[in-house]
Amino acid sequence: IDNNDIKTDSIVDMAVFKGVQPFFDTPITYEEYSSADENKARGMLSSQKVDPTISDDLVWEAYLALFFALIIIFIYIALRFRNWQYGIGGLVALVHDALIVVSLYSIFSGVLPFDMEVDQAFIAAVLTIIGYSINDTVIIFDRVREYTGLYTRRSLKENMNGALNSTLSRTINTSGTTIVVLLTIFIFGGEVIRGFAFALLAGVIVGTYSSVFVASPVAYETMKKKEDLKLQKRKSKSKK
Repeated sequence: IDNNDIKTDSIVDMAVFKGVQPFFDTPITYEEYSSADENKARGMLSSQKVDPTISDDLVWEAYLALFFALIIIFIYIALRFRNWQYGIGGLVALVHDALIVVSLYSIFSGVLPFDMEVDQAFIAAVLTIIGYSINDTVIIFDRVREYTGLYTRRSLKENMNGALNSTLSRTINTSGTTIVVLLTIFIFGGEVIRGFAFALLAGVIVGTYSSVFVASPVAYETMKKKEDLKLQKRKSKSKK
């Protein structure tokens, strides 16, 4: 695959010729097969070669797309909530989601009875998963900010716990209906789209719990020190 030598191309052409030779009604030589043109019905009409460099470029561009998507989302979350800790929580959750989906493809590639090729469709599925997951995370963070403003005497832990409980039913209902649709596409959508549907199905499941069990705890741990300092100041003022 990585050899660009002309001899390698000849070896591949000969292997293809030997594979298709039994399907000809009358015998054909390799010279006739390789020198065929559009006016002849026999032989190789055309051939194309994908250079390894092109594949490397596609992989690199996929990495760049994921990287810039994550960075832009981090900046958006940090600016929207005016707190970089929320951005860190969302970013860690998104990286977690992408790694889990890529790991599932690596583990089950060649094991499950459908195509699991990492191509443009797979990259589109991962980017879709990132968008879906951050939407759920933003809703939870928005409720945390709301509770923090309403209940100023409560600790961050209590406000975050209350926000998670108030949005949990919405998260389960939204993800549940999405999973039903994706499962239908996965079963009845055909072989061509089954790998894409599998990536989305896994991503929605992973993204649902990461918003609750990854993004929120990470944001809480990064804001905990700031919250402790506020509590200490309040206690010191009350003593005075």
